[in-house]
Amino acid sequence: MEIQLENFTPAEQATFRLRALYEQAGYRKYRCSRFEEYALYQEYRRFLSDAQVVTFTDLDGKLRAIKPDVTLSIAKTAQPAPGECKRFYYNEEVCRPSRESHTFQTIRQMGLECMGAVDAAAQAEVVLLALQSLAALEVPTVLEVSHMGFVTGLLDALQVPESARGRLLELLNQKNAHELHAAALAEGLDEEAARSLCALLTLHGPLGATLAAARSLCRSDAQRAALEELQALQNRLGEPGRGTQLDLSMADEMEYYNGLVFTGYVAGVPRAVLKGGRYDYLMQRFTPGANAIGFAIYLDELERLNPEVQDSAASAWLNIALPKGRLGDKAYKLLAEAGYRANEDYNDTRKLVVENPEAGVRYFLVKPSDVAIYVEHGAADIGIVGKDILTESDADVYELLDTGMGKCRMCVAGPKNFVDDESRALRVATKFVNIARDHYERRGRDIDIIKLNGSIELAPILGLSDVIVDIVETGTTLRENNLAVIEEFMPISARFIANKASYKFKYQQMSTLLNKMKEALAQ
Repeated sequence: MEIQLENFTPAEQATFRLRALYEQAGYRKYRCSRFEEYALYQEYRRFLSDAQVVTFTDLDGKLRAIKPDVTLSIAKTAQPAPGECKRFYYNEEVCRPSRESHTFQTIRQMGLECMGAVDAAAQAEVVLLALQSLAALEVPTVLEVSHMGFVTGLLDALQVPESARGRLLELLNQKNAHELHAAALAEGLDEEAARSLCALLTLHGPLGATLAAARSLCRSDAQRAALEELQALQNRLGEPGRGTQLDLSMADEMEYYNGLVFTGYVAGVPRAVLKGGRYDYLMQRFTPGANAIGFAIYLDELERLNPEVQDSAASAWLNIALPKGRLGDKAYKLLAEAGYRANEDYNDTRKLVVENPEAGVRYFLVKPSDVAIYVEHGAADIGIVGKDILTESDADVYELLDTGMGKCRMCVAGPKNFVDDESRALRVATKFVNIARDHYERRGRDIDIIKLNGSIELAPILGLSDVIVDIVETGTTLRENNLAVIEEFMPISARFIANKASYKFKYQQMSTLLNKMKEALAQ
């Protein structure tokens, strides 16, 4: 009896198609044990996406862990001989912490690994299989490639201290040009060096055209070598590689990957569904001299596919989340001045969604604290949100512009005569728990956090806390209650954010809107 794939879920359909693709390419299935000795993950925890793992004591008394990663297990046992190249594919479940539920979650992965004598041909073969894997999903997709050597080559050429690289790379991955420039200067780089770092954010687009643009910005032999490798990859991919994008600002997981990296996106799915790259450093820990490249597809993400989103008319809209209140009014006025006025005034209607079909934009009015959530999860493509809320939520989004609206600052405040007693934990009242914790952790100060949802200034007055961490605009409320700012540590303003997957598929629309917003702000 012939199997009708349309009767299966998108993830199940993908499993059938990918298995056939990988076996036809000569990859053999690798079956992992569900558990590994915890010592493996303890030793190689810097190669894990998250160091937290579920552990238990087995019947033999050994401490074991529910597998959080497949590649480590394959790399440990593959042991390719000199000159040999082993090829595996897998369909496994791993257990990792979930950002959304804050609990451990089972994640279904399907992927492949090429280990041993990995040459340019083998590398191109894996990238081609990544392209074919996305094509097998039968929906619009895009594959982005990058090279860690280009980014590290620039950091080395600019003599960026190791201690500063983590923060700069974080801002680079957020496409946060405004803070990247300021952070580079704060770390002692000169203006030219800061601009060179920010220039990485412009190296995004079709593979061939972006390679040409990147050559003029090279400052080191390592960067030139990285571009030569990417050019060789493009030549080997040929026509099947048409449509591949290059984003040289993509530089996350540098502990894991060391050369070529690539990420795959599917229209209608809010985050990457495919991730992969070269991980020679990890492979050589198990087999000296061996190299490795591979990728994983996150099957659970495919269950988010919505057939309606795949419709070209539906996907043409640019969905914008605006915060209710004064900031939302200011943001909408700015967008209206930029040519994106809705066909009806949202203040005069009870509709939750207003739109402008001619401009192709649709506005959602949501609570300020929810804007980043709507954007991260793909319900909105872009949004305007305060830096305080964005930092507190730790949303995985691109931060494309500081609008300068709603300026204030995050402060520590307390009684005017406050003196910190360092012999005990400092009691801190705040609604920004993550921001407060991070601030005091960097100072090495032990604190007890008291979470409040309003009237934060009342806490030190009634003795509930020693100090508060809150946003301060004019300071009038503090002064009228005999309180004072003790420390300012974060400037706050409204930021323009974008969903990472939407940015790949609606780049031209977003860029046009963003440029018009910048023009409106400059007036």
